[in-house]
Amino acid sequence: MERKLAEIRNEFEGKREELIPMLQKVQAALGYLPEKALLEIARWSKLPPAAVFGAATFYTQFRFHPAGKHTLRICCGTACHVKGSDRILNDIESFLDIGPGETSQDRTFTLETVACFGSCALAPVVLLDSAVKGRMSASKTREVIQKIQEKEDHFKR
Repeated sequence: MERKLAEIRNEFEGKREELIPMLQKVQAALGYLPEKALLEIARWSKLPPAAVFGAATFYTQFRFHPAGKHTLRICCGTACHVKGSDRILNDIESFLDIGPGETSQDRTFTLETVACFGSCALAPVVLLDSAVKGRMSASKTREVIQKIQEKEDHFKR
């Protein structure tokens, strides 16, 4: 982590107007924004730590805990909700034993909710990493997760 932060510091040191790109670069390198990195960014940019933490918590693109290998996003927009996305979300929360914004203990999955993907004709929609899955149900979503778990288990052997 220290080496990655040093490389980013060399690129951005003293450029306080580039706070968001700094945060983005650190998250891309580390996968999330640990507190130590936020304090380092404050030091490099000569900004108060509260300003750095404030910016990082304002934007939903930033994470403060390591993400899973796969990100599962459940659409909670009106069309998806009417078609049962709440049932999908409840089932997946129970199945993976995590809530929105959390990562499974084995760090395989991070669960997130999204206001709308703009794919209402495919409702309910689930995004697995970058793959849009339309007309989903709780059981279909569970099947997708189980297939990934089987692959992950196979690679661990």
